Amino acid sequence: MKMYYDNDVNPELIKAKKVAIIGFGSQGHAHSMNLNDNGVEVVVGLREGSKSRAKAEAAGLNVMTVADATQWGDVVMMLVPDTKAPKIYTDDVAPHLDASKTLMFAHGFNPHYGTIVPPKDVDVSLAAPKAPGHRVRQVFAAGGGTPGLVAVFQDASGTATDLAMSYAWGVGCTRAGVIQTTFKDETETDLFGEQAVLCGGTAALVKAGFETLVERGYSPEMAYFECMHELKLIVDLMYQGGLNYMRYSVSDTAEVGDYWAGPRIVTEQTKHEMHKLLDEIQDGTFAKMWIEENQNGRGEFAKMRARDQDHMIEEVGAKLRGMMPFVDPVTVKPGE
Repeated sequence: MKMYYDNDVNPELIKAKKVAIIGFGSQGHAHSMNLNDNGVEVVVGLREGSKSRAKAEAAGLNVMTVADATQWGDVVMMLVPDTKAPKIYTDDVAPHLDASKTLMFAHGFNPHYGTIVPPKDVDVSLAAPKAPGHRVRQVFAAGGGTPGLVAVFQDASGTATDLAMSYAWGVGCTRAGVIQTTFKDETETDLFGEQAVLCGGTAALVKAGFETLVERGYSPEMAYFECMHELKLIVDLMYQGGLNYMRYSVSDTAEVGDYWAGPRIVTEQTKHEMHKLLDEIQDGTFAKMWIEENQNGRGEFAKMRARDQDHMIEEVGAKLRGMMPFVDPVTVKPGE
């Protein structure tokens, strides 16, 4: 699979466009600020009364309503939550789209599952940095870049790929390398990674290990250090050199524990459930469930969020991180 870098793309394509960034959250702030720093004309589109307006203006960016930004822009990048995007699109974006504009996404969820259906004469593409937005901005500001994905959903003009690659340059992804993919593959692998490994799998493993030690009489503080705090140290080794470098860096006792215990924790049944998760992502079951949950007021989601916010590991962790200023502790709760 070919990787595309700065020398493989034409920065002048995106520099010649006016880019409307819809939203100023994690990804929105990173895209708009990186593009602006790279000499691209940017406007941030926000709803009336948005709390993000002051943040965007403080960053030196112009702010318009979503409708006005869509009318103004040649490229309209949707960077609002998946569940809010269809209404924002229908109310404020779709009425102002025409064949002269490009509609872009950083995640293929809505076009792939049909909750947003763009006009056939509009280019629709994707540029997705493979990192949370705050990291995308931090790495860019330090002179680096975040790897990314580029895909095309509709190529009405015949030049959608070139412009998407140029946009990826604008946010810094071609500094690190970009892979060309499809909306289907980006959406399905992203959802699977979040659920099975990065968020769902990791959080469940951390909590289960913590609970096991506490239930067997060990102090919550020791359980936190073993199952949460040290996880970053191991993941950093994997990030630098893969599993081999992690195993090279730990003791032989830790390495043999990896080989002996790992398959007892992540069993064939676990992999069977992973396949089921992927099936539900591919056939739309997960998307349908998540869309309906939002349409019904997010009651079950709110219960799950509240339950985990009050888990003992969060209470213990906040106390211990407060004693370790070197980790630059942050205290937040999802939804705040």
